[in-house]
Amino acid sequence: MFDLAVLAAFIPTFFFVSITPGMCMTLAMTLGMSIGVRKTMWMMIGELLGVAIVAIAAVAGVASMMLNYPTVFNGLKWLGAAYLVYIGIAMWRAKATIQLSEQNPVKVSRQSLFSQGFITAIANPKGWAFMISLLPPFINIDYAIAPQLSILVAIIMLSEFTCMMLYATGGKSLRLFLNRGDNIKWMNRIAGSLMIGVGVWLAVS
Repeated sequence: MFDLAVLAAFIPTFFFVSITPGMCMTLAMTLGMSIGVRKTMWMMIGELLGVAIVAIAAVAGVASMMLNYPTVFNGLKWLGAAYLVYIGIAMWRAKATIQLSEQNPVKVSRQSLFSQGFITAIANPKGWAFMISLLPPFINIDYAIAPQLSILVAIIMLSEFTCMMLYATGGKSLRLFLNRGDNIKWMNRIAGSLMIGVGVWLAVS
């Protein structure tokens, strides 16, 4: 069982957060341009596994608190909402460009690509902070937690994979488009607005 209103808010929010240029998306673009999309998919698999682990750990660590200490969870919900608003404002103010190395990389093994994606996802402290603040407020303690978490993780992985494929296959054309004018700025502002809106909605719901 899942609250459809919550799901409707989560899907566009996470998609715009995923598609906004960041560490993983720039890595996917760089590798896609240099070694090809097929080989880059090994990095994507590692990144998706890492993101899934971070997401599950973020919710699992808070799940017992949600069930045993609902008052504390409500406080965390407000903190999470405030964090989302803060991130949204930061994205509005961000000035980003995509800088790629023009050097041809050495031949990279599948294991190395997989490890690169996995470590990038696991070792990113902002990723942990984002998952801890974003996911728990979308969990409804009136329903079973496992099915809700499965749906959210599936959405996250599908969104991340779709965006990484866009960056990897887009290559130089996507890079030129994002660096032209204020395109990245507007993407950041759309994602930031969604983050602020969802943060306010979570706080008052």
